[in-house]
Amino acid sequence: MSENLTYKILKSHLLEGRLEAGCEIGIRIDQTLTQDATGTTAMLLFESMGLDRVLTNLSVSYVDHNMAMFGPENHNDHLYLQTMVRKIGGYHSRPGNGICHQIHLERFARPGATLLGSDSHTPTAGGIGSIAIGAGGLDVAVAMAGGPFYLTAPKVVGINLTGTLPKWVCAKDVILKILSILSTHGNVGCVAEYHGPGVASLTVPQRATITNMGAELGVTTSIFPADEQTSAFLSAQERSEAFRKLCADPDAEYDRRLEIDLSTIEPLTAAPSSPDNIKSIAELNDIDVHQVLIGSCTNSSYRDLMTVAAILKSRTIHSQVELGIAPGSRQVLNILAQNGALSDLITAGGRILESACGPCIGQGQSPGDGKVSVRTFNRNFKGRSGNKDDQVYLVGPETAAAAALTGKLTDPRRLPDLFGIECPKIDELKKVPIDDSMIEAPAKPDQADKIEIIRSASIVAPPAAELPPETLRGEVLLLCGNKVTTDHIMPAGTFLKLRSNVPEYAKYVFNCFNEEGRPTFAERALTSKKAGKHGVIIAGDSYGQGSSREHAALCPMYLGIKLVVAKTIERIHKANLVNFAITPVTFADTGDYDRIKQDDQLEVTDFRSSLAAADTITVKNITADFEFQCQLNLSERERKILLAGGKLNYTKVIKE
Repeated sequence: MSENLTYKILKSHLLEGRLEAGCEIGIRIDQTLTQDATGTTAMLLFESMGLDRVLTNLSVSYVDHNMAMFGPENHNDHLYLQTMVRKIGGYHSRPGNGICHQIHLERFARPGATLLGSDSHTPTAGGIGSIAIGAGGLDVAVAMAGGPFYLTAPKVVGINLTGTLPKWVCAKDVILKILSILSTHGNVGCVAEYHGPGVASLTVPQRATITNMGAELGVTTSIFPADEQTSAFLSAQERSEAFRKLCADPDAEYDRRLEIDLSTIEPLTAAPSSPDNIKSIAELNDIDVHQVLIGSCTNSSYRDLMTVAAILKSRTIHSQVELGIAPGSRQVLNILAQNGALSDLITAGGRILESACGPCIGQGQSPGDGKVSVRTFNRNFKGRSGNKDDQVYLVGPETAAAAALTGKLTDPRRLPDLFGIECPKIDELKKVPIDDSMIEAPAKPDQADKIEIIRSASIVAPPAAELPPETLRGEVLLLCGNKVTTDHIMPAGTFLKLRSNVPEYAKYVFNCFNEEGRPTFAERALTSKKAGKHGVIIAGDSYGQGSSREHAALCPMYLGIKLVVAKTIERIHKANLVNFAITPVTFADTGDYDRIKQDDQLEVTDFRSSLAAADTITVKNITADFEFQCQLNLSERERKILLAGGKLNYTKVIKE
């Protein structure tokens, strides 16, 4: 039977279940990836399993998120990770080496491998032909311990690429085009698989831009075939031995098909404040811009930054614009320094930021009030930049450079007329300088005992979840609308340093919804918990979209939240809720959402019994005196996890 590439790789890694769309399957994980904002908790959870060594082929811990280090917490995390990871047999990428996704693509990712990462942009490695999936840290910890990763066997969207990109159009414009078609919701349980003659014209870094921002589609992952471009990339990285030619069968079947002619795409932007609010640059031409930021795991490759350097060479950025540039890896930064492009960027007025996530996750460079920020990043959720009323436009490097020169949102196709600039042609290097001195190898088993784990007071073991009650007596602590992201649930930015201390970080759950002079969400939740009630969240569509941060479930669990009722829930967040014993359900009739108010008192009798086998639960709104039905879309395994009081308890039971 003809197979698509997704199912070929899943089939070779299948451990449990049937490879039929909609069925739950368990797959073997070859590689894991963690970063410092999620990795500390993942490592603490791994420790609690009682294993001495990781059981994957490769596990890598990266430090790239919490780099500002205001206070001791971030450095405490870095030292814990450095000692802990090497002791248990993992690699450690030190601060300054670069962003996890770009480094993993350069130095570790392999065609045909499975990669599980505690970061939602892990699918970046799909650009090299990996099945790369973002997940919560607990799922990654279980994979590090040799356990299967469970997911729904996906539907596969085949995206047939034809033609080649015109001048001034880039890979970022391709994924923005696809977001304009598929949007950020409604794609749960799907994989985006790219094929067709147009694929051959895209380099691995260009493909990685597309698979990286594919996370905003809400798909499980995105993947490209491994072909001559893949071979050339791996050869340049001195990793030719990792190459395997992989592609779908010529007559492979797909659950849905999209046709994208690359030659018809124009420069695009995701306008405020959603990655799927797609507009053409031409229709928004001449909006005033005061900040331009280039980098992130989406657009900080050699090709991206060389393009910007070529456009800015011998020119000066507009007087009203602040330009920040963050190379994705130390490898890229070194190349720019050696070939003179770094000097071109600095001379033009660019500020060189760390090779790290930085402003993409709200770590500095917040825009001014009412000022437009043009960014080559992947998310522009309201407030993510650090300014609650931000106006962030997501674009490709060419458009970003044009905005830096003109001080306006400018179609880069106008640059030849405006400045006499020809479209840069940047070829990938056939050989890059390799320097892995900032990647520390695992300690050998006989040396591991000599490593002392540095564990500071700010690193606190995550609290355990409670078993579900037979009768749930709940209180609606928050009634929220559509597209509530994990940024809304757990703020990033300056709060990231608290992630290793759940009781402290939990004080800021739903911080953006708090009103001055009134009790915070956390205070109300703890008051309800002390009164013997369980907190309930009521939400609209696409609840929990965005990052993989498990703290968006872990911290609410600590505050006593036991039930989330939404119109729809995104994949990673739903899994995290289950992992931390919060039951995710959806309205049987979405009209019931409008009948509920904050502070309503709810009750579910036979709650625990329903988790064991029922397809629906009946929720009684005691305050408004009506009942409504909710659907329990749970696998048998997920039910067992909830009944055990979370995945950590469940895993310990399985192990014993």
